[in-house]
Amino acid sequence: MPQRSMDAIALRQAIRFPFPAQLAYSWCPERTREEPTAQMADGLESESRKLLRRLRDTMAEEAAGQARLDKITFLTADSIGTEVCSIYLFRDDETLELCATEGLKPEAVHQTRMRLGEGLVGRVARTGKIVNTADAPAERGFRYMPETGEEIYSSFLGVPIQRLGEKLGVLVVQSKHQRRFTDDEVYALEVVAMVLAEMAELGAFVGEGAALSARHTQAVLFRGTTGQEGAAMGHVWLHEPRVVVTNMVADDPESERKRLVEAVDRLRIGVDEMLAGAGAEGDQAQVLEAYRMFANSKGWLRRMEEDIARGLSAEAAVEKEQSQARARLAQATDAYLRDRLHDLDDLSNRLLRILTGQGRETGSEMPDDPILIARNIGPGELLEYGRQLRGVVLEEGSVGSHAAIVARALAIPLVIHAERITNEALNGDRILVDGDQGVVHLRPDDSVNNAFRDKMAMQAKAQERYASIRDTDCISACGTRIGLHMNAGLMADLPSLHGSGAEGVGLFRTELQFLIRNKMPRRTELVQLYSRVLDAAEDRRVVFRTLDIGSDKVLPYMKPIDEPNPALGWRAIRVGLDKPGVLRMQLQALLRAANGRPLAVMFPFIAQYEEFLAAREEVSKAVAREERLGHTLPEKLEIGAMLETPSLGFASQKLFDEVDFLSVGGNDLKQFFFAADRENELVRRRYDTLNASFLSFLERIVERCETSGTPLSFCGEDAGRPIEALVLAAMGFRMLSMRPASIGPVKSLMMRTRLDDLRGVIDRAIADGEQTVRPAVMDYLRELT
Repeated sequence: MPQRSMDAIALRQAIRFPFPAQLAYSWCPERTREEPTAQMADGLESESRKLLRRLRDTMAEEAAGQARLDKITFLTADSIGTEVCSIYLFRDDETLELCATEGLKPEAVHQTRMRLGEGLVGRVARTGKIVNTADAPAERGFRYMPETGEEIYSSFLGVPIQRLGEKLGVLVVQSKHQRRFTDDEVYALEVVAMVLAEMAELGAFVGEGAALSARHTQAVLFRGTTGQEGAAMGHVWLHEPRVVVTNMVADDPESERKRLVEAVDRLRIGVDEMLAGAGAEGDQAQVLEAYRMFANSKGWLRRMEEDIARGLSAEAAVEKEQSQARARLAQATDAYLRDRLHDLDDLSNRLLRILTGQGRETGSEMPDDPILIARNIGPGELLEYGRQLRGVVLEEGSVGSHAAIVARALAIPLVIHAERITNEALNGDRILVDGDQGVVHLRPDDSVNNAFRDKMAMQAKAQERYASIRDTDCISACGTRIGLHMNAGLMADLPSLHGSGAEGVGLFRTELQFLIRNKMPRRTELVQLYSRVLDAAEDRRVVFRTLDIGSDKVLPYMKPIDEPNPALGWRAIRVGLDKPGVLRMQLQALLRAANGRPLAVMFPFIAQYEEFLAAREEVSKAVAREERLGHTLPEKLEIGAMLETPSLGFASQKLFDEVDFLSVGGNDLKQFFFAADRENELVRRRYDTLNASFLSFLERIVERCETSGTPLSFCGEDAGRPIEALVLAAMGFRMLSMRPASIGPVKSLMMRTRLDDLRGVIDRAIADGEQTVRPAVMDYLRELT
């Protein structure tokens, strides 16, 4: 976590509200709410409770959705004392529609529409900020809509209708005489907006002539990012089931206040117990202490108690504060504040579960074909689900995240950045996950469902064809043999070693066993794990990559480092050499696990010759120590390096002569070569692997390895893509390491292609000045078919 100038004392002072106080109202600076006097509070409580009870009665009535909306606008205008109250709701992501009104022309309902950001109503919807003005026509962006008859109204107050950050519409009141609405009137309208949002969630506005269609019933398409390829059909299983607030209004404020205080006490005790068991220190301890201070914030509790005094139930008061804080902080540009938003979300959800009794165990049974839906998830939690999952969809995450690594290990499709899916999906919903395209179909119609089923059937048929060549050597049509190996990181991967036809494990990621634990594993545990890996591989070669932590892989029990650019910072072998204790323990464990068998060890992120020498010296020391202790040494010991930085491609010839093998780490090398962050969606697809300059650089590496006789492989996502794999083989790579599911498709295409002919196509495209050889390669392959 970035270091902050705000120390623990300042932070404690800052959380009068459940987020830094100086930003509490920075999104609506004109609003500076004062503490209500006792007399004012009594009066407000009475009017507020009266309005809320009337709204509750409206919810309970047997009426169509449109009738309920009409009744709400009448009650709100009557209670606040304005001539106009209108409800605008989203028809789609960009369009607002006037869906009910008291005071404007009735014929304008369902006829007046505006774009997001258009007019004052559109501004409220776009920004999520309140607009409170005495002279609406003079306001920037005002749009006059003559069909509504609003020209006689000057004052305007608009508040967003939103639930947990999801924008649903805008609630507006207007009056003829010029005046700014008071803080109490603003508050009252916010409460009505919240009730509207909850009523919409519960389907209160559905029916003939209704403004809204039933929520959680329509087909929804989510476009995200591919985290792991593959396709899956199944039913939704929510990692964090939704908390449904059904009792918005309470008749006994004191009883509700006591319920809230008791629940907050339980929350605080739970947080204290959780943090006591975390064993954190340093910066991480400060982060957790900030989390504790949010839970103990008096301002947070006081604001919820005020909401209860005005007529809300305890649950509604919690959700109101959560929704408003989310809306404000969602606009923050400071990463620290966005992280605190997640803290607040987590605390609010914990508190809601205590109040409602709706825990994770909802009584629902996991479907036979579960697709896991979550905002985010840790590697340990994902592993607990294991291979029973058909797929995973996350709102957050990254292509290099722990969850993505585990999804690849489990060979299940993963889509990340599927925004708002946790708000929309319900347990048991039908869902289709297209990891190849990064697309998710929730509650698909029959046509989409049938097309997707056909796609999966074709993939299954292709897998049958691949199974027929599983035990066949990968030899191209021109007689060139290519070694196809698999990537792994978990014992769960190893069954794929035989089923996929892989010749061995070209990369075993040892960091996963560190990431899924809450404390450092012991050497004896590592010995047992590495020994089981070698046992499962039998006589096949396994290349163990030493601990690759840092960047996006941060161990939960190690002190986090504040770095402006972690991908280029203190990571992988740099950590191992600066803090050699863990590296030495890991090397000792590998040597003991080998127990006389061949052992291949590879160091990640080597950027210069001296780093390889220092790492190799640590191996020599570990071997000497094991020999002194009388332990059996490996029959053969190979020491290699990953070429992930362009600098290593230009290292001295001594490196190429002395290293036992090299493996090009394609994922990192590509991002450093093009200076394009592979986690950044704006640039990560901008540069093609088949770019002529990148292939020329790879060609130089191949030539240097051929000169020194150094075995060379290519490891990464591109090795598992058939077209890219074909080109890499044509450029001279004779060993590729990929996810197990890619071995069949790569082998099938490789066996049907003459690599010498393809190399000629590539060379001609480069000589002609083509930026990428992809078009030429695709034309050549089309001629083959």
